[in-house]
Amino acid sequence: MKEITGNRKLPPAVERFILNWGDMGDQWGVNRSVSQIHGLLYLAEKPVTAEDIADTLGMARSNVSNSLKELLAWGLIRRVPILGDRRDHFEAETDIWEVAQRIAAGRKEREIDPAIAALRACVAEATGDPTISAVAAKRLKDMLAFTELIDRWYVQMLKVPRPRLVALIKLGEKIANLLPSGRSRSGSA
Repeated sequence: MKEITGNRKLPPAVERFILNWGDMGDQWGVNRSVSQIHGLLYLAEKPVTAEDIADTLGMARSNVSNSLKELLAWGLIRRVPILGDRRDHFEAETDIWEVAQRIAAGRKEREIDPAIAALRACVAEATGDPTISAVAAKRLKDMLAFTELIDRWYVQMLKVPRPRLVALIKLGEKIANLLPSGRSRSGSA
């Protein structure tokens, strides 16, 4: 975790959040600068200019500009006009459920959808190919079935109203206990 070296002093908890959010984003395959800027805007009390972001986080203006474009494309931030100021100001979506939904939608589009297309092509190509072992063909079909199942679950969860989704998440294992028992590899149903 790299200390923020900008000219503006941030409260320690805010700096720690921004640095950790940047590290988490980096682990998820998102540029660290993009994640740090999102973290700063998420905690900001009012819209912030690109210049202020660059100054606060000690980043090059071009890096901030590119990162803001990416965050805008994800729908995680928006431009906000400020009366009497011609510069662009930015603020983050602060509804954490909305943030999670937008990130999940972006990841589905960039990762799950292409994976399903590739797996479907592999399964189709393997079907009837005598050089593909039965084990490999079955594993390809199993992986496709699993990925499509996760995709369908995601689409279904989008339709669940937020209060019900929150209740469902809070129920956790209790809901699983309502289902008929089945064998599993871990020993629990």
